[in-house]
Amino acid sequence: MDRPSRRDYFMAIADVVSSRATCDRARVGCVLVKEGRIIATGYNGSPPDMPHCDDVGHDMDDSHCVRTLHAEENALLQCALYGVSARGARAYVTTMPCYGCFKRLLGAGIKTVVYRDVYRSATPSDLSRIEELAGIGGVDVHRYQPSLRFKFVDSKVEEQGERS
Repeated sequence: MDRPSRRDYFMAIADVVSSRATCDRARVGCVLVKEGRIIATGYNGSPPDMPHCDDVGHDMDDSHCVRTLHAEENALLQCALYGVSARGARAYVTTMPCYGCFKRLLGAGIKTVVYRDVYRSATPSDLSRIEELAGIGGVDVHRYQPSLRFKFVDSKVEEQGERS
């Protein structure tokens, strides 16, 4: 049986997680993995019980939607809510973390970040700041390349029933 590598497996899960995002400016998913097991997932969306961009529109400040939390923030918040340490974990993220989220991942003890896409408005300066911080903090950062034998299944999930 030809199984996907762990990297392919966790990135595919991050892709499905991103389908839960509630801000159409970016649909990002994050999966935190420790010792080969998923410890938390997150997607960009509003805090619990708050209105979602997809329902009420964006809350823009300096060209950024500030209504939502980023996927990485939500995954780290899940760890905090349930008392799970992220120290030593890997983050699989569909889009490279912004500088702020990268600092949060570093602060939580994440040791490896694997991302698939570069955010559309990321500048070379943004990327070099993250690379510099990664070097200082001892975080390995890798751009995801799928295995030759692995193909993503279309992650668009048909909604069945109510949104939960």
